[in-house]
Amino acid sequence: MSGTEPDERRRKRLFFRCTHCGIRELDLILGHFARTVLPQLDSQQLDSFEAILNAGDNDLYKWISGRERPPPELNSQVMELILSIKIDKVNNCQK
Repeated sequence: MSGTEPDERRRKRLFFRCTHCGIRELDLILGHFARTVLPQLDSQQLDSFEAILNAGDNDLYKWISGRERPPPELNSQVMELILSIKIDKVNNCQK
């Protein structure tokens, strides 16, 4: 977590991480999340989001793809937002 880093700087750093994950599918899903939801997150939600990203790409991909459930400590409101964004993107692609 960032402690004294200003929220706006954190958002920029997290945005970069969301669009440069290393797994293309995560780049697309998290990039969309970063463009649409990240600007609205408060400091506590940014902490939660950063903890989710720190779990690593492979685990994050398993959670987002539904192969595994996120651990209880990361199953937060922010995780629910990420999962809802993913579902919305998939539904829009199928239309």
